[in-house]
Amino acid sequence: MGAEDKVSNKAEELGGKVKEGAGRLTDDERLEAEGRADQSKSHLKQAGEKLKDGAEKVKDAFKD
Repeated sequence: MGAEDKVSNKAEELGGKVKEGAGRLTDDERLEAEGRADQSKSHLKQAGEKLKDGAEKVKDAFKD
């Protein structure tokens, strides 16, 4: 995946942090939980990106 996807995932993570913080400030447990869920989803996407990048490196190593 490209840099655009990585930036998008990071933006989603930061948005989740903002939501979680807003939920804490307003005592809105639902908003806080949504923020944590957004962050978790972003972390999973980022982990998938790292796996794909690693697989590409292994694939490229066997091309030589």
